[in-house]
Amino acid sequence: MLRVVSANLNGIRSAFRKGFQPWAVAQQADFICMQELKAQAGDMTPEMSALPGGYGFFHYAEKKGYSGVGIYTPHEPKAVKEGLGVPEIDAEGRYLELVYDKLVVISLYLPSGSSGDHRQEAKFRFMESFYGHLAELFQRGCQVVVCGDWNIAHQEIDLKNWKGNLKNSGFLPEERAWMSKVLGELGWVDVYRHLHPETTGDAYTWWSNRGQAWANNVGWRIDYHLATPELGRSAKRAAIYKDERFSDHAPLTIDYDASL
Repeated sequence: MLRVVSANLNGIRSAFRKGFQPWAVAQQADFICMQELKAQAGDMTPEMSALPGGYGFFHYAEKKGYSGVGIYTPHEPKAVKEGLGVPEIDAEGRYLELVYDKLVVISLYLPSGSSGDHRQEAKFRFMESFYGHLAELFQRGCQVVVCGDWNIAHQEIDLKNWKGNLKNSGFLPEERAWMSKVLGELGWVDVYRHLHPETTGDAYTWWSNRGQAWANNVGWRIDYHLATPELGRSAKRAAIYKDERFSDHAPLTIDYDASL
């Protein structure tokens, strides 16, 4: 069994103050993929740098207090890849890849376009570039899982107020069509949806800090595991943890019948 967690922390220092570390240790996960670290190497305490007895790998943004991804694991990888080789993307610390004999594990933080047209254009550029990379990953001939905050709700059942968000970043027709192509033309598996094809409110992983979104469960499902078919279809269990709040996102844990 392989346990993989994806968690947008909205600041690793904040999440640790809210109890993320003991929860993470208790999961006994093979991989904990984190996004939105909002920290640089100099900000990381020893406790943040790795879980006890394991490794921690990170791709930090150049801008202080912004973006960044990481992975905790007890398994030493054969190779580590930071970034995609695209300067605009890599400056923001959005991609980290760990390579093993039969498995590739990736932590991804796809941009949000909600802060303005310039950021939506940057998001579209990322999506265009990343589509080709996803095609290459699929052809590697090994098992791959891409965990992270994709900042796209794919279908109407993936957010509470879909009618009111048809023109908003994260639910734009172009974004949803791109995700459909990733799953359809490229063949990636949306693992949570494979296990729970019709779940609505229990599937949400992010809630706005505005209004009473959390209290009223006005959420979005924007955190995903996308996997190659054999790995994705081996998934046995998915869980979204909401008992504690480490950030405005909830961790998504999936157990796979797979190995390194």
